[in-house]
Amino acid sequence: MSVRVLVGAQWGDEGKGKIVDYLMHDAHVVARFGGGPNAGHTVVIAGKKTILHHIPSGVLHPGTLCLLGNGVVIDTDIFRDEIKRLEQGGVDCDGRVFVSPRAHLILRTHRLLDRIAEEARGDRAIGTTGKGIGPTYGDKVLRRGVRVGDLEELEALADRVREEVQEINRIVVGRYGHDPVSMEEVLEEARESRRALAGRVADVGEMLRERIRRGDDVLLEGAQGTLLDLDHGTYPYATSSSAIAGGACTGCGLGPTLIDEVWGVAKAYVTRVGNGPFPTELIGEEGARLREIGAEYGSTTGRPRRCGWFDGVAARYATDVNGLTALAITKLDVLTGIDPLKLCVAYEIDGHETTTFPDSAARLARATPVYQTMPGWKKSISDARRLEDLPEEAMRYVERLAELSACPVAIISIGAGREETIAEFGRIDSIPGRS
Repeated sequence: MSVRVLVGAQWGDEGKGKIVDYLMHDAHVVARFGGGPNAGHTVVIAGKKTILHHIPSGVLHPGTLCLLGNGVVIDTDIFRDEIKRLEQGGVDCDGRVFVSPRAHLILRTHRLLDRIAEEARGDRAIGTTGKGIGPTYGDKVLRRGVRVGDLEELEALADRVREEVQEINRIVVGRYGHDPVSMEEVLEEARESRRALAGRVADVGEMLRERIRRGDDVLLEGAQGTLLDLDHGTYPYATSSSAIAGGACTGCGLGPTLIDEVWGVAKAYVTRVGNGPFPTELIGEEGARLREIGAEYGSTTGRPRRCGWFDGVAARYATDVNGLTALAITKLDVLTGIDPLKLCVAYEIDGHETTTFPDSAARLARATPVYQTMPGWKKSISDARRLEDLPEEAMRYVERLAELSACPVAIISIGAGREETIAEFGRIDSIPGRS
């Protein structure tokens, strides 16, 4: 039995969906512990692409139990449509996909407030997906949110929704001059949410604890990435939930002593969507080339991702904050033909060199990367399935990523497909950098 947490080690979009799908071959249960439909996890099997926003990526493995924990926020329209698409594609979700009654609902009030508040920020926009994530978590903290379990008590729910709508209308009308939200429309949305979730609500925390007691293997799937974490990311350019490994405990109802392994996922370079500091960002032709070769466009929003060189300072920070025990490197194939390659090994901030990740976005924005140059490779690596199939330059590059991250590399992804993966766990443990 093992309980494994998997998180993004950068600014999200690292390829977590593929790695979760790959690791599910020896797991029985997968659970999402944070975020909402702002996630976009992509899995490619036999050339067929599946993009998942709510449902855990392990759903494509028949018989796997797929859970959404209390730390997730739910847009029931997106959830229902995703279930429908999966089932139309031959994926049976009955008796397999369940939502915690403690998870919070995203309502039209949240989506509206997210959109108009972001528009009002103008040049200071955070770069949200506009899905209502932040306002939903805000209401959760203010203790006026609507939880999935509340849908069973419609009388009490009406009072809760009325209070929510009144408060939101004070903001959207008074501050932003927008038309008020209809109380009845929000109530009808809540009623529809109850219908959409019928038969899919269960005590996720207890289900997980029971499966662990039985000896089942469990994978806890994170969303976004370490550098977007609300506490430990580049605040305020961050998401609204816990994206680090610690969030798996609070977001699923598990104690930390139950966690056996923590895996991080990082691209062989770095991308970021939205605003915020990005020390290794490549502006111009180099960045555009990475974007086009790597198809770096958001799976949720379609927005072009900003691209840059691998950041070793941020990678080591992700290892430390999450307590990573293994690392999966994705999109190594995208770097084929780029020579030389650069790796950020330190920052220079205000005239001083440091390998410590700054604790403020303002300080990170003043960071100038200190680069190490390494030779690239020209031979395609998409057909590689063993370490010895990689060119020596590619192998040396991966070794250096492990050293900078202070974490062993356990998986190398060299393409979008499930089969385009090198995973010789015992041998890869020998890569330098094992802590």
